[in-house]
Amino acid sequence: MIIQLESDISEEQLSRLEEKLASVQYKTNQVTTQNGRYIIGVGKQEFDIRSIGTMSGIRDIHRVSDAFKLVSRKWKVHETQIDLGDDVCIGNGAFQIMAGPCSIESEAQIESTIQHLLDNNVRIMRGGVYKPRSSPYSFRGLGQEGLKLWYKHARANGIKIITEVMMVDQIEPMMDYVDIFQVGARNSQNFNLLDALGEVDKPVLLKRGISGTLDELLQAAEYIFSNGNERIMLCERGIRSYEKAYRNTFDINAIPILKAKSHLPVVVDPSHGIGVRRYVDAVAMAGVIAGADAVIMEVHQCPEKAFSDGQQTLNYQESATLIDRLRQTRALRESMGV
Repeated sequence: MIIQLESDISEEQLSRLEEKLASVQYKTNQVTTQNGRYIIGVGKQEFDIRSIGTMSGIRDIHRVSDAFKLVSRKWKVHETQIDLGDDVCIGNGAFQIMAGPCSIESEAQIESTIQHLLDNNVRIMRGGVYKPRSSPYSFRGLGQEGLKLWYKHARANGIKIITEVMMVDQIEPMMDYVDIFQVGARNSQNFNLLDALGEVDKPVLLKRGISGTLDELLQAAEYIFSNGNERIMLCERGIRSYEKAYRNTFDINAIPILKAKSHLPVVVDPSHGIGVRRYVDAVAMAGVIAGADAVIMEVHQCPEKAFSDGQQTLNYQESATLIDRLRQTRALRESMGV
């Protein structure tokens, strides 16, 4: 169960609540986030929750049977909206496109990409400065100096930054230069990293694991939320299967199911979802029709020369066309009232 506490609950009231829960053999965990204070109660004994809901200092109480409780849709009526500032929001009716290269390669590339985003009214730039690569000999990013260079140009043009964090000790030096921390598929169950990101006041985009189930994705999000960070987005980026015709199997089923199970915004990554440039637009539009709150995609001035993931990256003309189609698709979905 989830018990929402009043902001001014006294220590005496809190102690009485914990004693009451202990009397019905419920284990408790306190969670304090940017938006509220909660007690998470875990137990099997049935009892009338009104006996707790009427206690002093209690704002509300919800019976949530899911293992993932704080990210569950069962207790939160309205969808979560992530506010990045400057009128850039994701979720609960607000749709965004995030675009940029797989890897940040140079200052010239940063400037070129930002101009492309500005030309197409895209406010969030994706890119990697720390790259987890399958081969240790592949390009692995420009690191912190690349991030600072990117930040300088992005801030000057009103562009928000989303980039991947790979290790706990990268979080602090990256904090001042990032608007959204991205957790990649390989780190989706790196619980030390998830715990640490729960302690920061920055949004987190959490990608589904390479072979991860939806419940595993939601449990990973619960790690972040339970450590104090409510600003989480769930990302469907395809899972590994036996099919060899494309890079990953993009799970379109995941989008409406995640929207039904959780109040968190859902983002789709069609670039990794299929891994073949010519099909990225179809997958992206399918994701929007299925209910995605945002699309994150890879864009490069010349994909053939990209340091990484060129085979799934759109050029600027392809990107501009898709951006327009995504907005039309979103408008179509809204016109249908779904």
